[in-house]
Amino acid sequence: EVQLVESGGGLVQAGGSLRLSCVASGFSFNDYAIAWWRQAPGREREDVSCISSDDGSTQYADSVKGRFTISRTSAKNTVYLQLNNLKPEDTGVYYCVLVSGPGCGNYYPDYWGKGSLVTVSS
Repeated sequence: EVQLVESGGGLVQAGGSLRLSCVASGFSFNDYAIAWWRQAPGREREDVSCISSDDGSTQYADSVKGRFTISRTSAKNTVYLQLNNLKPEDTGVYYCVLVSGPGCGNYYPDYWGKGSLVTVSS
C-alpha cells in the first residue's frame, strides 16, 4: 500500500522558514518522481515543486522560485521541501504527491498524502 506521510507544517511569521518532510513507503522510491502541491483556503490545489528520480532535476512554480527548495534522500525514503522567506499567500495545506513516473514533465499525480498545514501570519 502506498503511503505518503507529511510533517513539519505549523504557524510561522512572514519572512520565516519551515521544512516539510514526506516519508514514503509501499513503492520503489527510486523509480518515481515526487511532487508537492498546496491548497490555499477557497482555492484549487496547485503544484508547487517536483523532483525527479532519474536525474534529480527539479521544477518550481514561479511563485516560489528562489524561496523553496525540494530535495530527496533514498536512504530515508524521504522528500523535503524547504520553505524560506514565507509570505501570507503561502498559507495552505501542503500535499506530498507520488508522480506516475520518474520524471516531472507533464506528470500525472497518482497518490496523495493527507497534507500538512502551513499558516503564515503577516
